[in-house]
Amino acid sequence: MCVAAPGRVTEINGNTAVVDYDGNKINADKGIVNVNVGDYVLVHAGLIIQVLPEDEAQNMIDIFSELEELS
Repeated sequence: MCVAAPGRVTEINGNTAVVDYDGNKINADKGIVNVNVGDYVLVHAGLIIQVLPEDEAQNMIDIFSELEELS
């Protein structure tokens, strides 16, 4: 099973987006997903697969933070 964590798009260069995961930045292919700077996205294998509403993304971030505290 694969679990994707939400990251925020900070920059777009052509078909590539820079996605920030709490300071860790990666490049992800936009594929056919319409994304904008500031959007929260899910990335799998270097490809953006979904744009998330901000409240849903923040809820997921909070859950992952709580899980990290338990380990």
